[in-house]
Formats: sequence, C-alpha cells, structure tokens
Amino acid sequence: MSEDANNKPPRSFYIISVAALLWNVIGVMQYIMRVTMSDAALSALPENQQAFIQDSPSWAIAAFAIATNAGALGCVLLLLRNAWAYPVLVASLLGIVVQNFHGFVIGGGLDVFGPIGAVLTAVVFVIGVYLIWFSMGAKDKGWIS
Repeated sequence: MSEDANNKPPRSFYIISVAALLWNVIGVMQYIMRVTMSDAALSALPENQQAFIQDSPSWAIAAFAIATNAGALGCVLLLLRNAWAYPVLVASLLGIVVQNFHGFVIGGGLDVFGPIGAVLTAVVFVIGVYLIWFSMGAKDKGWIS
C-alpha cells in the first residue's frame, strides 16, 4: 500500500473497508435475527440449540450487540477516514471475546454447534484482530485522522 502527497489511501484500503463493512452487516443481521426470533423459528431448531439460545444470559446477548454493531460502525468510520475506527473496533473485539467466552467456555457451544461453529468463531475473532491491526496501520500512514 502506497500513499501520495495528500495521504489519500490506496484503492485497497476502500476495498478492504467495504468488504469488512459487508461482513459486519451480516453480523448485525445475525444479531437482529437472534433477538427477534419467533417461537416458531426457535422450535424448528434442534433441542440443544433451543436450550443454548434460551439459556443465554443478557450480558452475552449484549456482548453480541456490541460486537456486531461496533464492528459495523468501526468500518463506517474507516470509510469516513475517522481515527475513532480504532477504539470502536477494539470495543467490537472485546464484545466478540465476551460473547464467545459465554458461548464456548460457559455455554458449551462446541457440543451444541460442533467444529464448524468453533471454526466460524475463530474466523470472526481473526477478522476482528485484523481490523484493529488494519485501522492502526491506516492511522500510522495518515489515511485516517
């Protein structure tokens, strides 16, 4: 990634930021589907998933909200070239960690969702870490301020 005299980010900055925003919008949609799930939709799930959802404490659901909404907001801030992207993306990662602490340490998510759930969780975490690193690099290069 190179920069010109105006500290204008390269096209790759915008491509990565838009892709990350789309990824996080999917997360926001997942959160909305989770908190607005009808009884009929819940009853269509396997029993262990129903129990997992019903037994989720409010703090874990709040962490899910923070993780997804802060992630989307952080990506919008990246696109606006605003340095607040970094702390907002850090908040998103903290939400991811708290949510998954419940999901896999307390709630037994591995037994409920299996290895695919664990892989997806790892991917979400890695992308969260990457976005923090990406925003730090953008700030260091003067692309966001």
